[in-house]
Amino acid sequence: MWNAYLQGVFMGFSLILAIGAQNTFVLKQGLKQQHVFWVCLICALSDAILIALGVLGFGHWIQQHDVFTQLARYAGALFLLVYGVIHLKQAIQAGQSLQILQENSVNSLIKTCLTCLGFTWLNPHVYLDTVVLLGSISVKFHDMKAYFALGSMTASFLFFFSLGYGAKLLLRVFKSPRAWQILDVLIAIVMWGIALSLIFA
Repeated sequence: MWNAYLQGVFMGFSLILAIGAQNTFVLKQGLKQQHVFWVCLICALSDAILIALGVLGFGHWIQQHDVFTQLARYAGALFLLVYGVIHLKQAIQAGQSLQILQENSVNSLIKTCLTCLGFTWLNPHVYLDTVVLLGSISVKFHDMKAYFALGSMTASFLFFFSLGYGAKLLLRVFKSPRAWQILDVLIAIVMWGIALSLIFA
């Protein structure tokens, strides 16, 4: 039981630690200290749902229906390209301090949640990592698959909430508008890089 659970935790962390669109979004929300709990909860619960689907055998179904993967790939690429442009525009405008960013987003919980859902459910890498890969690995645990899945889910919850709430440790650095400009440029580059990798995969 514990072996399956711990291997699930390890595999979950190993897949989620890579810098990606979803992680950079959670980081920025954490730095802005806006809707952090809901963003982290959406990401973690989405992962839990996808992991459960993988363990239940939906990974095999996705592999049999390539049209689903292709649709998610191009929709995700378009979403990331547009989001990258938005961040580049923010960087060019300059002068956006942390206070201004907070004021502009006071009533944006719904928009933030929808964006977060987009980063999760329009990203084909998420399906490959959770549903297909973790689902395939879970097969070797036979009757202990549920513990493996639980371990992977635990890793997702720990990671996203640590990233979201731990980001405030960098707030002193991001009181400077220049730091926000640099972050926006880096996010745009990450978004475009992932989008291109999806298009030309």
